[in-house]
Order: sequence, then C-alpha cells, then structure tokens
Amino acid sequence: MSTQTKKTSNKSKQNWYSKNKKNTPNQFSKASNQGRRPNNSKEFANFESFQRSQNAQKGKKPYYKKSNSAKKPSVKISFLGGLNEIGKNITLIECQNDIIIVDCGMAFPDGDMLGVDLVIPDFTYIEQNEDRVKGLVLTHGHEDHIGGLPFLLSKVNIPIFGTPLTLGLVENKLREHSLISSAKLNVVNAGDVIRLGCMSVKFIHVNHSVPDAVAFAIKTPAGTIVHTGDFKIDCTPITGDMIDLSSFAQVGDEGVLALLAESTNAERPGYTPTERLVSGSFDNLFRSAEKYRIIIATFASNVNRVQQIIDCAEKYGRKVAFSGRSMVNYMEVAKKLGYLHVPENILIDIDMLDKYLPEEIVLVTTGSQGEPMSALSRMAYSDHRKVVVGEGDFIIISANPIPGNEKTVGNVVDELLKRGCKVIYESMYEVHVSGHACQEELKIIHRLVKPKYFIPVHGEQKHLRKHAELAEFLGMNKKNIYIGDVGSTVEVNESYMKELAPVPSGKVFVDGLGVGDVGSIVLRDRKHLGQDGLIIIVASLDVYDGHVISGPDIVSRGFVYVRESEGLLDEVKQLALSILEDCANKNVHEWGIIKNRIKEEIAKLIAQRTRRAPMILPILQEV
Repeated sequence: MSTQTKKTSNKSKQNWYSKNKKNTPNQFSKASNQGRRPNNSKEFANFESFQRSQNAQKGKKPYYKKSNSAKKPSVKISFLGGLNEIGKNITLIECQNDIIIVDCGMAFPDGDMLGVDLVIPDFTYIEQNEDRVKGLVLTHGHEDHIGGLPFLLSKVNIPIFGTPLTLGLVENKLREHSLISSAKLNVVNAGDVIRLGCMSVKFIHVNHSVPDAVAFAIKTPAGTIVHTGDFKIDCTPITGDMIDLSSFAQVGDEGVLALLAESTNAERPGYTPTERLVSGSFDNLFRSAEKYRIIIATFASNVNRVQQIIDCAEKYGRKVAFSGRSMVNYMEVAKKLGYLHVPENILIDIDMLDKYLPEEIVLVTTGSQGEPMSALSRMAYSDHRKVVVGEGDFIIISANPIPGNEKTVGNVVDELLKRGCKVIYESMYEVHVSGHACQEELKIIHRLVKPKYFIPVHGEQKHLRKHAELAEFLGMNKKNIYIGDVGSTVEVNESYMKELAPVPSGKVFVDGLGVGDVGSIVLRDRKHLGQDGLIIIVASLDVYDGHVISGPDIVSRGFVYVRESEGLLDEVKQLALSILEDCANKNVHEWGIIKNRIKEEIAKLIAQRTRRAPMILPILQEV
C-alpha cells in the first residue's frame, strides 16, 4: 500500500469517527466489555481505529492482536551428584518455581576416606527450597540411586514416587532409620504419568540389572526433558519385557528439549550382551563342579542373577542359602513382591549348611567388590562365623570390579586361592554381563529421542567426554552439548543453553551415627596418623611462673617402636623441657605460642633423625 493510500485510509477513519463520535464510543465500549468482536472487515477496521484512539487518550500502549507463539520459559537442571564420579546420583529439574528431584543415591568411600562408611550428597540446596519441591522420582533400586534417601528424608519430608520393587527396597532402608511411618511413598508403574506442580512425569520401562527400572519423560512448560536412568537394551531379559523403545520414539516425535543419558559404558563399542548369556555359563560351571560346594558372589540387588542361580540349583538338585545382610534383605523383598520365583524346599538357612554334603549346596553371598566387611571377604580371611572355605569350594565371582575396586577384589581372590579354593573370576567365563548400555545402544536412544540439547550423566569425566563425542558423531552441534560437574546448574531454553552459578554441593561423610561431622580436616588428620603416627608430649607447669613441675612425658603411637628408639625419645623429651623452661624464663605464658614452638622444633628434630613427620600433640596443664 502506498503512502498516499495509507493517508487516505487514515483520513477516512477519522471522518467516520467525527460523524459517529456521539454514538460510537458507547457502542464499541459496550461491545468490548461484553467480549463481542466485530462481524466483518469494515466493522473491524472501525473497531481497531476506535481502540487505538481510546488507548491513546488513556496513555495506554497501542492495541495489537495477541500472538499465539508466546516464548516458552526456561528450565534449570542442577546436579548435586553423579557427574565425574561413580554413584551419588541426584539431579534437580526446576521450572516456574517448581522442583522435581530425580534419584537420591550414595557412594562408597575411596581408599583415602579413612573410617568413612558412606558418602552422600550435600542437601543444603534442597533444604533451602523445600517448599518448592513437588516430589522425588526414582529410576531403580540400586544403592547409588536410593542410598541417600534416609539422610534426605531426615531433613525434609517430600513425596517419593517409584515402581513397586524400588519402593520395596526403599521401605527396608527407611525402616532401619525409623522413618517409615512418616514417609510419603507412592507406587507408580511403568507407563503411568504423574503430575508434579507445573510438570508431568511419564515412567518408561527400561532393562537393567535390577527389575522395575524406568526412565523419565518430564514434560515442563519449557519443553520435554528425557532422563534415561541406568539402562541397556535387552531383547531377551530374564524377567519382564524388553525396553519400551516405542515410548522413547513417541516422545522423540513430539519433540525433546534435552536428553540426560547415562554414560557408564560410553567407552565400550557394540552392544551389552543379554543377561541370558550368563545362564549358559552357570549351567556349564554347575556341571563341572559336581563334587564341590558352590559359592557365588554377586551384587545383592541383582535379582535376575540370583533367579538364574536358583534355576540352575534346582536343575542340579542343590539347596540354596544366602549370606550377607543386604543379600537376605533384597531377596526377601523381591520374593515378597513376586520378582523372585523360588521352588518349594530349595531355600535353606545358612545355619543348616553342615547338614548337607558339599555337592548339595549353593551359597549366594555378597562381596563381589572385595568390600572388607562383606561375607566373601570374611570367608577369605577366616573371619566368617558360619562358613569356613577350603579345597572343597568352587567359588564364582559374578561381577566385574567397579573402577577403583580392582585391588581389593584381587586381594580377596588371592586369599581364597591360598586356602585351596577353585575361583572363577575371569571375564572369559562369561559369569557376568553389564546392566549399562554400550555405544550402539546409546546411539539408538539418541536417534529415537532426537533431542535439541544433550547432557551426559552418570559417569567419570572420561565417560562423559566419550558420550559427548558420540553425540557429536551422530550430528549434534557441539554447542548444544553440556558436560557439567557436581554443583553445576544449566539453564535450557528453546533458544539457548547456558551455564548458571553453581548451587551448594559436595560430599557429606557418614561415619557411624555421625552425618557430616567428619570433614576434610578430620580426614587429613586420620591420614596423617595412619601414615606417620603420633607423639604426645605431656607436662605440668607452675601456675605462677610457668616452670615445669613434672614431665614432660613422651607417648608414641604408630611412630617408632619405643624399646628400639629410646635415644630418640630422650632427645625429644630434653628438647621439649628446654623449650618450656626457655618460655618460662622469658615470661611467655600464652599456651598457643608455647605449643606451636614445641611442635615446630620437635618436628625439625624428628625430620632430621628419621625423615618422618608424625603428628605432634602437646598437652599442658597448670598446677
């Protein structure tokens, strides 16, 4: 339309309004108030002109027709664990002031975490935002995904959603911590959809080494987030159906904003073997162990593996006993909920082992990772109260060592071999298959889901990097891939993905009944004591002039053998005495100064004589 035409059009509208100014405002105000729209283009033009003039008089912005393509909000994803580590998985999804938590796991301590029993996430951020948390959804029942729940629920009581077996295992844990009566547990089956605030969560069946594992399609106002949990593609699973690939494809066709996929086996090419491969291996081993007592160590949570063992035991006429508290607990829950099918009269109590011949027994135990207090480790070191192993035992370790556990597993195997046991632990026997997807399976999920953005989760840095490379190989732009760390927060929008300031996070150590009271300083002191020992210097000083009344006495623990180092300890004693007297003569009565001087000068003496650095602890008292 030309400029002249526009002017003419505007002039005609003004003339129309001038002629109808007495009637038009009331007419269109009434129509507007009643929500009625003009019936034809001419009337609409008049109405539009009227609206603009009215808004101009009232100082309002010009009238525009509303657009249906409103910009979507953003969603924030925060990681309190599970990145750059194995275990401690927990992820927060935030959108429009609502928060959903995915999993709440724990990790086992490293070798340098002396005395620590468990490692759990830092829940500070969840505590600060408790009123915004709409629920916590669980992918499956492994400890690295549910082990932190009792410690979280002791601080905040939020609704928990999970499949039957997963919540059955959670109930056991909460009962041990006296939290079961107040817990809000909600059973959900694969295929169900639940509403949590502004978001909805669809539970998608996946295959894993524990039954009832699920992935999530989380629909938010910002878009759909897919979280795979731990999974693999098994076309012939021991129990249940194969992974629900059609649901992944359906979600992918509807559009996925971001994919969070596990990365544990991202370095391994090909496909993860089916669990049924182990059945054939067990059958061959049972046949070859005719005159032996069979002892099989596996993960307590691997219900499918235990089912295979029971099936083989029934075939070869053997009784089955369980050893290890976690093994017994898991099997009780699995049997009660129908996930473990046990023939009549095949299970016996461990106390009944002596009543049967060795060739009539299969003992299923914990300790496949060489854990010091596990049943298999106690057997290996002759510390088990009910089982003594020896030449008549055929021991199968049906698990691969978790990264970092190789040495402890090797030590247990060595001890068992020294006792004359026949031990099957090599991968060549195919007595274990992974429950995690390898590269080709990861590719299938990526192709089905077709996400705009990708965040690799559940793995160490090498796993996350390899999974990111895999996504790039499949054609994803590197800018749309995010590799985070514990505490990382990323904002995802249909137009961008950017990193935000980190949230409070870290490792909280559980030592006995203490939670969080062991920090880095305590661990440093424990390590120091474990490596170099301790020297305690005790002296009594005159309350008036500071001179030594008695002592100093020297106590050594873990430093040197006292009877062979009397000369060195005498030197330490004389040096401590001279320091105390010198301070008294110089009127130095500040105990902090005196103790620091004792520590520094005695440390120099010991370093010169022994090249060691024990912890030096002066204890002074006034008399």
